[in-house]
Amino acid sequence: MGSALQFILTIVIVVEFIFGHLSNGFIILTNCIDYVNKQKLSEIDKVILILAISRITLIWEMCIWFKTMQDSFFFMTGTGLQFLHFSWVLSNHFSLWLATILSVCYLLKIANISWPIFLFLKWRIKKLVPVIVLGTLLFLVLNLMQTSITLEEKMQWYGRNSTLAFRVSELILFNMTMFSMTPFILALVSFLLLIFSLWRHLQKMKFNSQGHRDPNTEAHMNALRIIISFLLLYAVYFLSLVIAWISQKHHSQLVHFICMITGLMYPSSHSFILILGNSKLKQPCLSMLKYLGRR
Repeated sequence: MGSALQFILTIVIVVEFIFGHLSNGFIILTNCIDYVNKQKLSEIDKVILILAISRITLIWEMCIWFKTMQDSFFFMTGTGLQFLHFSWVLSNHFSLWLATILSVCYLLKIANISWPIFLFLKWRIKKLVPVIVLGTLLFLVLNLMQTSITLEEKMQWYGRNSTLAFRVSELILFNMTMFSMTPFILALVSFLLLIFSLWRHLQKMKFNSQGHRDPNTEAHMNALRIIISFLLLYAVYFLSLVIAWISQKHHSQLVHFICMITGLMYPSSHSFILILGNSKLKQPCLSMLKYLGRR
């Protein structure tokens, strides 16, 4: 890889790193201040808070992975590789699943669907969120068990050489890709159900000869914007993992780096969109930007 191109890619990583820390750090700070003042947080605010923490961790893991792949992967011990692998799996798991849970929360809170199962879940949203989080731990345990066994086999087979580095990288990317499909499907279902709920609501408004811009419609549109942005960034992240995995199998380091940098857009950018879609976060953010603009 040429020095000029490597410099450009490094600049992009630094920008994404800073942007991700600013957006996620702002979410953490605002929610912590709100909790100190009110001594409580809503279920959605709790999910957003933990999501921001997991994304900062994921950003660090991806940046460490870039640096390790460039310099010292060959010199890492088996324990170091395992720690790097498991920590990335953990941060990726919670980053994706918490964003999916957030989509489900928006669906249950906003959508007007009269299905018995939907109403049952809607009335129990406070109890539902911890149950879903615990349920996702099953996927996490399966992921860690499968990767741990495969990683041990590869370390025994290849020893400690450059081939092991590429095989471990392939393993991480493959598992992250496979275990990312389920939360993506759930988020997509939430999006489609919100579309269905909005369509029914607009039909009802049209039948009653009322305008389209009532609070319920605005709530639907805001939730849809957030979920659409999540799905788009999620799709980019998912495709970048797939292409990075394929490029790693063909030992194309440049394509691998570009794909991983593209994937870094997901944890760095989506949190900023959450800020714009949440009135409690949006107002302090705008106030802070106005204050900085006057200085």
